[in-house]
Amino acid sequence: MGWNSWDCYGPTVEEHEVKANADYMAENMKDYGWEYIVVDIRWFVENDKAGGYNQADPRYVIDEYGRYQPAVNRFPSAADGKGFKELAEYVHGKGLKFGIHIMRGIPKVAVENKLPILGTDGITADQIYSTELQCPWLRDNYTIVADQPGAQEYYNSIMNMYAGWGVDFIKIDDLSRPYHQGEIELIRNAIDNCGRPIVLSTSPGATPITAADHVKEHANMWRMVDDVWDTWHHFDNLIKVCEQWYPQIAPGTWPDCDMIPLGRISIRGERGEDRMTRLTSDEQYSLMTLFTIFKSPLMFGGDLPSNDEFTLSLLTNEDVLKMHRESTGVKQLFQDESMVAITSKNPNTGEIYLALFNISDGEEPLIVGVELSKLGIDGECSAFNMWSGEELGKFSGSIDQSLSAHQSVLLKLKP
Repeated sequence: MGWNSWDCYGPTVEEHEVKANADYMAENMKDYGWEYIVVDIRWFVENDKAGGYNQADPRYVIDEYGRYQPAVNRFPSAADGKGFKELAEYVHGKGLKFGIHIMRGIPKVAVENKLPILGTDGITADQIYSTELQCPWLRDNYTIVADQPGAQEYYNSIMNMYAGWGVDFIKIDDLSRPYHQGEIELIRNAIDNCGRPIVLSTSPGATPITAADHVKEHANMWRMVDDVWDTWHHFDNLIKVCEQWYPQIAPGTWPDCDMIPLGRISIRGERGEDRMTRLTSDEQYSLMTLFTIFKSPLMFGGDLPSNDEFTLSLLTNEDVLKMHRESTGVKQLFQDESMVAITSKNPNTGEIYLALFNISDGEEPLIVGVELSKLGIDGECSAFNMWSGEELGKFSGSIDQSLSAHQSVLLKLKP
């Protein structure tokens, strides 16, 4: 559970903005379990831009071993070769954890300048790269040839540096489509041997379902889809992609629904102008209901200090977060073109959770429901609306709700 700078600041976030979001999280969200503050893409470019990337004349900051360093004009505390150490200490001082984003591979400028790889006997960057499968949308790096001497050492060198900075979380992009198994294994080895626990998040989707067994052994979270933005189309696609991933939800290893595009986004973002999310309140409830019952990592994308009361309420509902934290046995009961039902159970309390969605665009409400026997309930149960706090009374035989288009309900059931 944390915050990521991408949805609101794209590749341009600055240190004071990271600190402001950490301050807000520590004051308003930490007590609810929120803890990660993540600096997203291209923190090593001095002159990046909103609405895409500056690929015409980027000014990279890189050390003598071909390792990107934070741009000091954006992160002043990185001066004198300190990297993110002081910013991580600031975040840790708030009782939070610190994360960064990187791209898969080795910097092109390291290859062009034949920079040495730390931990090797004379191997240079131009000896471990390939132009094959270079990221098509951001061409900062080349592919690392996983079985080349020096490949593991390069990943070791950057992970050891990040561990020294105090990094707790690393999101690595362009790993999943296509699925770069060799580089993922190098990264896993490097993290395991860096001396610091670091969450590994692979990005973006779609991670192929055929790689499920491998990715859940090597990553803590993996993206199922491309970026999720603040339109119903993105949510509708996500809930359909989720259908194949329910069996892979397990402790410490999570299918990832992507960042939560709520609150104030695109201050200097990739998509659109500075705005509050375009999703309606019903659609925001639906998104948060899916993310939480699915047990996705929760990485908020909006600028936290700009939150209104409604947005904060979506992030601090104790009942919903207890479900997200404690529930097991998540499964989809059904999905068709108009409605979806998902359930899970709290093994500590015996309570059963049920999420019902109307995903249609129809003008008339739909009755969405399930037979209680499908939930393992014989006889009666009482129902509680987890977002509104409303007691809905007793049900027997089945439970159903009238839902308008894009509306959902999240219920706690007690047999």
